Amino acid sequence: MAFGIKRDELKAWKRQVNAGQIAFLTHYWLDDRFPDHKTVTKAGCCDLDTLIAWGQQYGLKPEWIHTDEQYPHFDLIGQFEEDILKAEGKLDQLKRFRDV
Repeated sequence: MAFGIKRDELKAWKRQVNAGQIAFLTHYWLDDRFPDHKTVTKAGCCDLDTLIAWGQQYGLKPEWIHTDEQYPHFDLIGQFEEDILKAEGKLDQLKRFRDV
C-alpha cells in the first residue's frame, strides 16, 4: 500500500518517466514481506535500455524491473534506496519520510 505523496508529485513522476528521464518517487509503503522497511522509491523511465543501463551502475538487475507498460521502474528499498538516492542527489525525497 502506498501513501504520503501528492497527486501533483505522481503526475510529475509520470511525465518524467514518459519523457525518457530517470525519475524518482518516494512514498510510504507497507508490505508484510518487508516489515523493516517503511518507504520505497520508484526509479522509472519509459526507455528500458536507459533504465537498464542506469540500474546497472548501482548493481540493479534488469529482471528486477517492474515492466509496467506505461511506467517501467525499479522499486528501491532499504540500503539500495538510501545509497542510490544519495548518489543521485535526491536524498531529500527520503528525508521527507525519515531521518537519514
